[in-house]
Amino acid sequence: MAACARPSWLRLPDLPHVSLPSIGSTKSEPARASEVEVVDSAEVADFYTRASEFYRRLEGRRFNSIVSFRDAGLRAYFENEQSFTDYYADVADDLATAHFERSVPVSASVQEFLVDGPGRARVQVRIAGEDGRPLRFWSTSIQREDRWERRDGRWWVTAAKP
Repeated sequence: MAACARPSWLRLPDLPHVSLPSIGSTKSEPARASEVEVVDSAEVADFYTRASEFYRRLEGRRFNSIVSFRDAGLRAYFENEQSFTDYYADVADDLATAHFERSVPVSASVQEFLVDGPGRARVQVRIAGEDGRPLRFWSTSIQREDRWERRDGRWWVTAAKP
């Protein structure tokens, strides 16, 4: 590709040249900063399936109930107890703040899947339900962005850090 000559009237400041060292080794593999796994297209497809199933499980579930909190099927999407309780409390608070009737989401629709890098992804989801305030016959909704990570051959929801 041939370089274009700059017009004489165009003066660009001299920008410093920055050379950054490679984070990974000299091999073609990316470096690992944690236990997150590098994924290929099959694992990405697995992520889409697992995430979609998870958000369908949120529908019709009463989040201010101990029965929902103890549901083993919902807990199966979290790597440990602390992750689950942090996530559950965050969603329950979001639903209460948005005045969901009985804290029950009617629908959860995935707006976008975002694969950030090896073994890391985000999901933007819209959760909708009936408005529980008196004389409000319309619906309410919240938008969330959840983080997912792949460890030990499985995709896990990770609780957002403040």
